[in-house]
Amino acid sequence: MSYGIQLPVQSQSTLYTEPWEAAAGPDDLVAVARAADRAGFSYVACCDHVAIPRRLAPAMSTIWYDPVATLAFLAAATERVRLLSHVAVVGLRHPLLTAKQYATLDHLSGGRLILGVGAGHVREEFEVLGVDFERRGLVLDETLDALRAALGPEEFPEHHGKLHDFEGLGQRPRPAQERVPVWVGGSSPAAVRRAALKGDGWLPQGDPRDRLPAQIARIRQLRQEAGIEGSFTVGALTEPLYVGTPAWDVGRRTLTGPPDSLAESLRAYRAMGVDQIQVRFRSRGRTELIDQIAAFGADIAPHL
Repeated sequence: MSYGIQLPVQSQSTLYTEPWEAAAGPDDLVAVARAADRAGFSYVACCDHVAIPRRLAPAMSTIWYDPVATLAFLAAATERVRLLSHVAVVGLRHPLLTAKQYATLDHLSGGRLILGVGAGHVREEFEVLGVDFERRGLVLDETLDALRAALGPEEFPEHHGKLHDFEGLGQRPRPAQERVPVWVGGSSPAAVRRAALKGDGWLPQGDPRDRLPAQIARIRQLRQEAGIEGSFTVGALTEPLYVGTPAWDVGRRTLTGPPDSLAESLRAYRAMGVDQIQVRFRSRGRTELIDQIAAFGADIAPHL
């Protein structure tokens, strides 16, 4: 079972941001990404929002680094860790624009991109960009089909749909990967179905442990009924973690304790059929976070 991390600093929703992140910046991002690279993390991830309306700003903040720019910046500072958009709201943009950005990122990083996508939830973002919010699921479905073509091996991709129609337009550089993995985010019935039928993996939206087995079974059923074969990566977001015994209040939901007990708890995800877990550590500063990442990689990961 592999493991990845949603980066701090680059998105600062009050749901998960630590106080120290408010004053952090690029140097902190680089340090954390390099620590994850050294500790064997499979990926580092960035979120996507174009603009936050005033009504949501107190909860979500307006700090949302652009995922393409951020992941490209971190690609140059790391060696092997993969680069995940978790998630890109690709329906907000024309698929050729998205393909140009992410193909370039994959090319420059030597094939380290994982394209995570989602339908989005902020109505005002869609409205200001001229995209139908009520039909965002249908928009995402076709955008995924168009991106499969536009991120494929052909220099002149072709797609003919109801929303997007293009051919005879070349884009280089092509992605370094023969097939860019696409992981679909969301836990609604529509999102789970989309992941099963159109994705190479699933990124749940915070499903608790007791909900995951049914969701995973549904994905397997949908793929079997559709006759879809090939590898598929099932993900899970773990509870917040703190390796060791904390000397401060890390919250009642946080899993704490020695590495062996944390590893035993996390192995339960693998028993459900999960292939990769995304972890988030409680921390009071960059140094503590990097120490947590290192401890996880050295003392817990080998036992997953």
